[in-house]
Amino acid sequence: MKIVCPSCHRANNVPQERLQENPNCGACKQKLFTAKPINLSDATFAKHILNSELPILVDFWAEWCGPCKMMAPILDGVASKVDTQLRVAKVETDLNPQLGQQYNIRSIPTLAVFKGGKEIARQAGAMSESQLMDWLSSVLK
Repeated sequence: MKIVCPSCHRANNVPQERLQENPNCGACKQKLFTAKPINLSDATFAKHILNSELPILVDFWAEWCGPCKMMAPILDGVASKVDTQLRVAKVETDLNPQLGQQYNIRSIPTLAVFKGGKEIARQAGAMSESQLMDWLSSVLK
C-alpha cells in the first residue's frame, strides 16, 4: 500500500499487514502514522492526494473561524482512532488560497474526502465526533 510520509512527503510502499506495526519512512525515517492531523499546503497537497492509497479526510479551515477551532479537537480525536485506515489532513485556506480556489471552498469548515486522487464526498459546517464518524462510515463503505 502506498503511504505518503507526513514529514518529507515522499511516497512509501508498505505491505498492508505491516500498517499496524507503526512503520517509518524509507527516506527520512520518521513515523508514517502520527495519530494526528497533518498540515498540507499548496506545495504538498497533490503529493498526498495523488500518491496515497489511504483515503484522506481534508479539513479546509481558517484561523479566524470559530467553528473551525471547535472542529480541531474533534479532528484530533478522529485522527487517533482511524490513523491506519484514513489520513486526516488540514489545509488553512488563508495561507493556501490556491487550494481553496481549486476546490471551490465557499464556507469553512469544509470537510472533503479524497480517495484514488479524487474528491468523493464533501460536508460543510461543524459537526460532533459521532456525526463525523457516521458520515465517514457512510462515505467509505
